[in-house]
Amino acid sequence: MNDFSREKLESVIVQVKEINPALEKAARAHLDNLTKPIGSLGRLEDLAVQMFMVSGGEIPQSDPACIYAIAGDHGVNEENVSYFPQEVTRQMVENFLAGGAGINVLAGTSGVDLIVVDAACKGGRFPNHSHLIQRKIAQGTANITKGPAMSEHGCLKALFLGIDLADEAHARGVKSLGTGEMGVSNTTPSTALYCAYFGLDPEKITGPGGGIDEEGIVRKIGVVKKALAVNAATVDSGDIFAILRALGGYEIAALAGLIIGGARNRQMVCIDGFISTAAYAAASKLCPAVRDYCVLSHASAEPGYAEIIEALGCRPLLHLDMRLGEGSGAALSMFMLRAAANIYNDMATFSDAGVHAGG
Repeated sequence: MNDFSREKLESVIVQVKEINPALEKAARAHLDNLTKPIGSLGRLEDLAVQMFMVSGGEIPQSDPACIYAIAGDHGVNEENVSYFPQEVTRQMVENFLAGGAGINVLAGTSGVDLIVVDAACKGGRFPNHSHLIQRKIAQGTANITKGPAMSEHGCLKALFLGIDLADEAHARGVKSLGTGEMGVSNTTPSTALYCAYFGLDPEKITGPGGGIDEEGIVRKIGVVKKALAVNAATVDSGDIFAILRALGGYEIAALAGLIIGGARNRQMVCIDGFISTAAYAAASKLCPAVRDYCVLSHASAEPGYAEIIEALGCRPLLHLDMRLGEGSGAALSMFMLRAAANIYNDMATFSDAGVHAGG
């Protein structure tokens, strides 16, 4: 896909259709006829209903499932906002490919595939690997305290990278997508995006990210404020794409594209934590219909996340005090999708089991 215009992006967005709310009644009726008290499986039943509606009334299917861990570097790292040096992005990509990271363990435990994508890591090509997609757009973003993170072309290219990934997965029969990321300092642009999109206060939602101390958090707050000030004209314009371009990252934009593409394909999309939710915020503002296809996997332990999800009007599925990123929460929620689908499809009805419901 070589046409990276905003008009082309809009042509994709208009293809994302809201799910049919009338399908909920049939899904609930089926679940209520299973051998259990009505509603007794709680959020699992809600997930089953959502999958039934996403499928257009077909039986819920969660598998095959695939997490895309998209990597990119950030120029704002030079502002000393991270505990880790820039080189760690590349080192962690190599760790993903070697199978040694948290996401490898959790994806394997949940029985979902993991694909790593180099969208904007500093340095040259990685050695070829069967689980690596190399589509480097740039050597990281520019420093958001000095101007926009990305060019318009670069940001569009990242969005279409994500759309392409969703389409390629769909062609392989993938039913559920998970969002993952790797990028040292990427909680800083994510925080800036939340502030710009929802008018949130950097003082309240800026957290430790990869592990900075209290002094570092104060410094990071100042960096977010400076980024918002330097890009104030864009922020004040309310232009969702332009704000993503100015304050985001290549991996964040690619994840936003993955979400939009997945929704267009009627795939379920499991959103990971703090950074992935920033991509979801951008995607849902560009294309509100994506909300029907997404599950917020877990409540990040980053201090400002509660205020962020309130602004989004979302309810995370899991509460495990996690803040790893990488797609770790998505891996766990994808197991919950499988459980929900299996309940819908495999559990006996009262008549099947010869059980008489009360009445």
